Amino acid sequence: MSLNLERTATRLHQPVGLASRVCLVLAAVLVVTAHFFPLWNLTMFAPQYPDALRLDIFDHALVGGNGGQDLKEINLLNHYIGMRDLAVEDFTEFKWMPFALGGLALLFARAVVFGTLKELVDAVVMFFYFGGFSLWTFGYKMYRYGHDLSPSAAVKVPGFTPPLFGHKTIANFDVYSFPQAGTYLMVSVAVLLVVAFVLAWRRTGRPSGRATRKADNAYLDLTAT
Repeated sequence: MSLNLERTATRLHQPVGLASRVCLVLAAVLVVTAHFFPLWNLTMFAPQYPDALRLDIFDHALVGGNGGQDLKEINLLNHYIGMRDLAVEDFTEFKWMPFALGGLALLFARAVVFGTLKELVDAVVMFFYFGGFSLWTFGYKMYRYGHDLSPSAAVKVPGFTPPLFGHKTIANFDVYSFPQAGTYLMVSVAVLLVVAFVLAWRRTGRPSGRATRKADNAYLDLTAT
């Protein structure tokens, strides 16, 4: 087992190759580009809103359709059912997500510069942790908004969770929720990282005879002592 650990440590410090570095460069560009596109969109249809109310969610802002008027209309409707206004100030994610995206881009750049499997593994783990945590916070925020309703609201509705994906009927509204360009860019980043890791893993899985002998000799030295 100790010999396997030694070989794994040696493998982590091996270079990942040009193809993996190119994937990391592309991933860094895409993760920064995602900042400028909406991540998600909510569209609400109702008899009184045949043209729908639309809300785009960026990593740093909420942008209503119709020049921002749709967000005002949504908050007006929320007031009647006792739901808090959708306000940028209430979304702490908007304060740290742009910095997190920049940090990920720097982490990818670091992996390109140092170019070893260890840096690549760090980048992959941090990205998927960020993605999973971001999805969880988004879902939790939607749940709290739909369940923390004021008991003194003019219109009583049971607690609800706006759809995270797909369609859901809420009162007389048909609500549709789908990812947008920013999320597709992030998915592309995930694919690039997986490809980079697979290529690097295969490449470092063929260590030179010198590297293998070095790991074996280190293990024999340790066991001899």
